[in-house]
Amino acid sequence: QVQLRESGGGSVQTGGSLRLSCAASGNAASRNYMGWFRQTPGKEREAIAAIYIRARRTYYDDSLKGRFTISYDNAKNTLYLQMDGLKPDDTADYYCAATPVAWSVLSVHSYNYVGQGTQVTVSS
Repeated sequence: QVQLRESGGGSVQTGGSLRLSCAASGNAASRNYMGWFRQTPGKEREAIAAIYIRARRTYYDDSLKGRFTISYDNAKNTLYLQMDGLKPDDTADYYCAATPVAWSVLSVHSYNYVGQGTQVTVSS
């Protein structure tokens, strides 16, 4: 079993930055891949970025690459998402997810475990 707890969400103005954290616990083998996703009301959850923990290989949605950076701290068992140049369209609930094997790293359907989410609001 894996537990994921997101934090770091909040309200910022356009152009601002936030760093989201996801504290992970439980079976390490069940979280070889971790990712960040976001969702707005009425829309499907969309991928932001993912990381293969062992190799530190990162994957990004092309539309967000350059503004968002995913990273993982082994010592803290924590996944991060650095978000810069935020826009009102980035307003959403942000979730981290984990899985032992990902058939498609940027598909939320590949992930067995998903956190409760943290809200990000970007005002103009």
